Amino acid sequence: MLPRWSRAVTQLARLGSQHNLNLRNEFYVISRQSYGRAAAAVAPDTASTVEKPLPSEPVVNLDKLFWSKPCSLALAQDSPLRIEEPQYAGFKRAILRLMLFYSKQSTSIRGANVVYKRIISQVDKPAIYEVFNLEKTFKTTFSLLVLHMWLCLRRLKEDGKEGVEFGQYIYETYNHDVELRVSKAGVNLLLTKWMKDLEKIFYGNIVAYDAAVLPEARQDELQNVIWRNVFSDDGSSQPNGDASRAVQAMARYIRREVSCLSLTDKEAMFSGNFMFTSLKGEKPKSE
Repeated sequence: MLPRWSRAVTQLARLGSQHNLNLRNEFYVISRQSYGRAAAAVAPDTASTVEKPLPSEPVVNLDKLFWSKPCSLALAQDSPLRIEEPQYAGFKRAILRLMLFYSKQSTSIRGANVVYKRIISQVDKPAIYEVFNLEKTFKTTFSLLVLHMWLCLRRLKEDGKEGVEFGQYIYETYNHDVELRVSKAGVNLLLTKWMKDLEKIFYGNIVAYDAAVLPEARQDELQNVIWRNVFSDDGSSQPNGDASRAVQAMARYIRREVSCLSLTDKEAMFSGNFMFTSLKGEKPKSE
């Protein structure tokens, strides 16, 4: 059984403050080694699956994206994208209450499922790969999934113990989804081993992102973390050319989403009635 997020978050915070750079470097090594093994294990058979290559040049002007002022990501009350708690009355409601349908745990589980749907909606759609000129592979999809998990868990920590406990339900949903994704990719033998490798990557990335957005972090720290976690295949230290522009754009996207989520109210976060910034609808910065 994987460690609970509510306990791990405290341990990670303590480790991050005590060991900082050394800890992050160790996790980068683990991530590269584990990705190499896990990605190889879950890579589809190229003889039967041909991935349509993405264009080599960015399809948007990355230099003009993600400069807009941060705003709340909460959905409007009349938004058709909202998912409301089911409302029952009379005898049916009484039965459901007896079955603990309205208990705090059941309500949290339903809310966590909606939050996770918002995460995978952002990660599984083609837009994020097109905007950042990423090839859709198991590694990039998993890296983006972890990134958006971190964005939500970081925001929930602002709500104290209640937020951390709610984050645990999201983590359990994420863990189940990743296991299904790995199995669907063809890994059934030694599944537990691969899941442990991916767990190390998850916690390593969480530590790295947390450290990269600290006020005392170097100005380019977040870009370096993004490059290693999302873009780089061989662990090379510096991007160049179009890759550098894509990394810088993703850093702006992440910082903006961090600010937007901080402006998003607790009710929206706990019910899942928010949406990440639409990448297709992102307006370029005016000249």
